[in-house]
Amino acid sequence: MQFGFEILTHGPGLYEFTDQVAAQVAGTGVLTLFVQHTSCSLLIQENADAEVKTDLTNYFHRLVPPTTDPSMSYLRHTYEGPDDMPAHIKAAMLPTSLQIPVIDGRMRLGTWQGIYLFEHRTAPHRRNVVGMMR
Repeated sequence: MQFGFEILTHGPGLYEFTDQVAAQVAGTGVLTLFVQHTSCSLLIQENADAEVKTDLTNYFHRLVPPTTDPSMSYLRHTYEGPDDMPAHIKAAMLPTSLQIPVIDGRMRLGTWQGIYLFEHRTAPHRRNVVGMMR
């Protein structure tokens, strides 16, 4: 079974889409999710405290700031703005695909786990995530 999602983003941060995925899974097997972009990532992360999302976003912004930061002046790929190459670096550091066990139609995520798209760009985007059950 294959399916897909379009996730609308409005700037850097984590966008949860656990419920949309849960509505698509059935049976028993392994669910694979893959994001079709090079400047965002997929994460399984805590979904109970919103501060986790804020802290992760702030941490990665501090770890890999935009090219307007003097420490990033060596970067050359800035065709789409000062967040362009930093977004690619963040996506290289974080997963762009996930595997999740599914048993009897239920993803076996932990109690506080949710599935997130981690947007690394400043401008709004339409992100495509594809999923497949095996």
